[in-house]
Amino acid sequence: MGRITTRRSVMRIALDDDTSRRIDTLAVEEPLEIRVGGTPLAVTMRTPGADVELAAGFLVSEGVIGSGAEFHSAIHCGGPGTGGVENTYNVLDVTLAPGVPPPAPDVARAFYTTSACGVCGKASIDAVETVSRYDVAGDEMIVDAADLVTYPVRLREKQDVFEKTGGLHAAALFDAATGELLVLREDVGRHNAVDKVVGWALLNDRLPLRGAALQVSGRASFELVQKAVMAGIPVLAAVSAPSSLAAELAEKSGLTLVGFLRGRSMNVYSHPHRVRVEQAASEDALVTEGAGHDHR
Repeated sequence: MGRITTRRSVMRIALDDDTSRRIDTLAVEEPLEIRVGGTPLAVTMRTPGADVELAAGFLVSEGVIGSGAEFHSAIHCGGPGTGGVENTYNVLDVTLAPGVPPPAPDVARAFYTTSACGVCGKASIDAVETVSRYDVAGDEMIVDAADLVTYPVRLREKQDVFEKTGGLHAAALFDAATGELLVLREDVGRHNAVDKVVGWALLNDRLPLRGAALQVSGRASFELVQKAVMAGIPVLAAVSAPSSLAAELAEKSGLTLVGFLRGRSMNVYSHPHRVRVEQAASEDALVTEGAGHDHR
């Protein structure tokens, strides 16, 4: 398996101090080619590790599969052609369960997806709005606002690789009823981090993720809302801002979207009925005006 971090000599310049050379720790970014039944499907730039979860979550996001029973196995193999090519662990071939149809030809992406891109290669917004097999709107789960505000801190505390590199996004699943942190994954790409936790859920037969909240370390994009809906997640919370399209899709899909979740405040952009506020606090008290900007 490839390295998650690497070390590199850098020159440190401090205008109020001496200039010196030092060793810095960087997050590794390498390509992963995902194949299904030997046929190339997509290439994404990712941090090595949890590759099988990443591929499984990606297939859920694309609507190819939706349950653990539809995923048979996955194996790292060599590069193009596989014959005689050294296994660099950057090609993963997935085998679907018998009877599960392969991805439609229009799902395959003929060019690579960057770590910052969730829907690169899609022709239109209509093509992106994949229909989920799960009814997110019908999930009656409730999460206490007092619990919700603890999620970003708990996420940050478990970001082991970020602590070393400062260069990774993270995504985590919480059980809204118990507050338990179910799983956390890090990656150079925010979309990959979400795919990894969704893949974990699929491989552990936990889809749909009813009663779960997805916490992400950066902003909430349209693609992240899409991935949450495809996995049956009713609540998505982000420490930074959502996009307008993310809020629109969340409203349409029945997902509760929370942004600017920092300290003891948050903005709830859609379906606020799932966020319970004690002491009869008004809905307006939960919304912060001019919460600032975060470009992560």
